[in-house]
Amino acid sequence: MRKQKWLITGVSTGLGRAFAQAALAAGHTVVGTIRSEEDLRAFEGLKPGYAHGRILDVTDGDAVASVVAEVEQSVGPLDVVVANAGYGLEGTFEETPLAEVRRQFEVNVFGAVATLRAALPHMRRRRRGHLMAVTSMGGLMAVPGMSAYCGSKFALEGILEALGKEVAPFGIHVTAIEPGSFRTDWAGRSMTRAAQSIDDYDELFTPIREARQKASGNQLGNPAKAGDAVVHIASVDQPPAHLVLGSDALRLVTAARMAVDEDIRAWETLSRTTDFAEGAQL
Repeated sequence: MRKQKWLITGVSTGLGRAFAQAALAAGHTVVGTIRSEEDLRAFEGLKPGYAHGRILDVTDGDAVASVVAEVEQSVGPLDVVVANAGYGLEGTFEETPLAEVRRQFEVNVFGAVATLRAALPHMRRRRRGHLMAVTSMGGLMAVPGMSAYCGSKFALEGILEALGKEVAPFGIHVTAIEPGSFRTDWAGRSMTRAAQSIDDYDELFTPIREARQKASGNQLGNPAKAGDAVVHIASVDQPPAHLVLGSDALRLVTAARMAVDEDIRAWETLSRTTDFAEGAQL
């Protein structure tokens, strides 16, 4: 396997840390972004000389561009970029303040976009590279009480889908990584939770919230194995546009896509009634 240079955002904990550890174990060089000096030292201690930390807030677009440009010069041309930084926001649609919805999109969508945009010109000039972003099974299906989170991940899915088609002629691959429930802090201390303020939703949502908190730390997904899977697809000639990780994600995403297909089939006749007879066919 050719040794690669990776940039991964959000490597302090969780899947970002697992991706970085797997890449380092495979002999690759990894630049990981974190938010504090303490975390930077801990990350660089994983494999001195190969693990390079950079302090970065991905919501600062100018800082993202500066870090990527500096890394290209000091560490070397990036082969793989993984926009991983993000967080979960739990709460029903009506109970979640608009400011929290905006913050969710600022990190999960615009932070990822800033990261990929900063790396893309370098890869385009070289006519090679692999851009990845962590969406979620929640980018292909939705559950009650996660409207802002799923909305941000659905948005990122659409961006990645279009981006992949735009840059394919330049030899650049784009992959959406769609994890299910993994044994990280995502559903525990890392989760932001909107206050329950409307009693009408309690019957539906309270059991869902309690079940998620109870399952935290006992999820089916193994982060180390997710890291190995991501490193593997970075080494193949034709990586997937979508990488679903976890049997729970496979089950839930498949069911959600079947439901969409059923709606399309059930209402196909009505859908066709809205055309102009002489209209242009795309």
